Amino acid sequence: MASQTLNHHTPTKTNFPSFLGTRPFRPNNNLITFPSFTTAKLHTVRVASYNSTTTTAGYNDHDMVVDEEMDRIRRLQNGSDVRGVALEGEKGRSVDLTPPAVEAMAESFGEWVVSGLEIERSGGGGAAVRVSLGRDPRISGGVLSVAVFAGLARAGCEVFDMGLATTPACFMSTLLPPFAYDASIMMTASHLPYTRNGLKFFTKKGGLTSPQVEEICDKAARKYANRFAKLSTALKVPPTRVDFMSAYSEHLRDIIKQRVNHPLHYDAPLQGFQIIVNAGNGSGGFFTWDVLDKLGADTFGSLHLNPDGMFPNHIPNPEDKTAMALTRTAVLENKADLGIVFDTDVDRSGVVDKHGNPINGDKLIALMSAIVLKEHPNTTIVTDARTSMALTRFITDRGGQHCLYRVGYRNVIDKGVQLNKDGIQTHLMMETSGHGALKENHFLDDGAYMVVKIIIEMVRMKLEGSEEGIESLIQELEEPLESVELRMNILSEPRFAKTKGVEAIEEFRNYIEQGRLEGWELDSCGDCWVSEGCLVDSNDSPAPVDAHMYRAKVSEAEHGEHGWIHLRQSIHNPNIAINIQSTIPGGCQSIARALRDKFLVDSGFDKILDISQIDKYAGGNGKL
Repeated sequence: MASQTLNHHTPTKTNFPSFLGTRPFRPNNNLITFPSFTTAKLHTVRVASYNSTTTTAGYNDHDMVVDEEMDRIRRLQNGSDVRGVALEGEKGRSVDLTPPAVEAMAESFGEWVVSGLEIERSGGGGAAVRVSLGRDPRISGGVLSVAVFAGLARAGCEVFDMGLATTPACFMSTLLPPFAYDASIMMTASHLPYTRNGLKFFTKKGGLTSPQVEEICDKAARKYANRFAKLSTALKVPPTRVDFMSAYSEHLRDIIKQRVNHPLHYDAPLQGFQIIVNAGNGSGGFFTWDVLDKLGADTFGSLHLNPDGMFPNHIPNPEDKTAMALTRTAVLENKADLGIVFDTDVDRSGVVDKHGNPINGDKLIALMSAIVLKEHPNTTIVTDARTSMALTRFITDRGGQHCLYRVGYRNVIDKGVQLNKDGIQTHLMMETSGHGALKENHFLDDGAYMVVKIIIEMVRMKLEGSEEGIESLIQELEEPLESVELRMNILSEPRFAKTKGVEAIEEFRNYIEQGRLEGWELDSCGDCWVSEGCLVDSNDSPAPVDAHMYRAKVSEAEHGEHGWIHLRQSIHNPNIAINIQSTIPGGCQSIARALRDKFLVDSGFDKILDISQIDKYAGGNGKL
């Protein structure tokens, strides 16, 4: 078992390297050079010369499309991201996110950006397209970064290496001067094991959507399948290395100073506050030494700040029980005012109040809702459809509107963007996973910015004379009596799993609409209705469905409406996730039993779905 020792932090200088290189990265690809996964040694393979005036070098003129290879690349798409296995070590999973695959992805993205900018510039060539790359500390990041640089170079882009960075910082690198790149890529697999890695894509307009990533993956699949040599291209000239994280940290510090506007120490508004940060050995350590320390906070007792791509202490995830438990212990031992937990790439966060109570999931959404509704009364707040009935009451009791929408952080954010375009003021979009985006922050899911909002509110409350902590803002939030998440693996080959999952979820919908599950009714909210696989937009330009899902509210004669059930197709894995909540004792077990007996067994889908978890939960004492 990995050690869980509390590595107390004494404020020190940043571990983010300050890169001062000045030469831009130009295409020159006569060699294939990449670092080994296990050593720093460079391996070199000579291939045919590459002509920098074209992006088709290494391709067969006869369009030799290999279906299996193309499918392998396309399966790397994970909603609006790309994710795969980058290192050996997972039982039953082989490496599929290889340097050649990543190079094809990066080249396709680069070409996509170049093409889009040419259209915006009315066909004019203009300046070279500039793209930045950041990455989390995963040990596969070095070799895959070289592949990204090579792919972008093939596409004719100038490349800038941000080094260790966060996902929100990559997007902000397209906006903050003097950087203001045309696009950016973040290499991360979020909270997944060290063996995984992935890519997230940004332009100045925000993160790419699922259809856009699908387009890039399809193009990359063709490149990869038709390339003569499945080898990654050389880097004779390194990318320009830049220190963007310092500028991003200064940006966050300025926001805190300006909005707190401390009457006594403007430049040190966090003086007198102790704040614990648990970075989980991911990319979030910068927030301690480059933001909190420089604003006067005491951060002694912070945990796992040094980047370590093996994540030896716990999964960097604000939903992880170990992460929250260790942070709770540190907060209580140090009598701190606040604890912060970041995920690996800092697009999510959770907090622990001064009493050691974890604030994540519905509680975090409620906390952010309370803060945002003070600033923007009556605003609409978009969440995924796994939130509780109590959260809806919490939001509406404070004058807000609650829009339940489909699961997936990009779905939730894009819904908020669309509502604003339609004239409906929507200032907060949050998923129960901890992804939270604000209109004021470019609709960006930024775990550090969300924590900045919470810290500003904490300091304001203190300046107003309150001795209560931020937990007082959500003391009226009721918690569901029971809540459970179950999974059903799809018993099928991976390439058929998605189709089988859709069939099962659509039949679930049919059973409810036909009244075969008594007391169950498909759920909906204000401007959405339930059809075609999930909560679907009722406007003139509905967003495409990336994964099928339904939520049903459950009622019975004795207790009335007492809970809900949500079935959704997993984007990440070949399974169906089931979330159930209830306000009565034994309610979740009763709902699970009805799902099994009256739908899964009755319909025959128990033959293509592994329902062992449901059997264990429904047939036992209501526990897994």
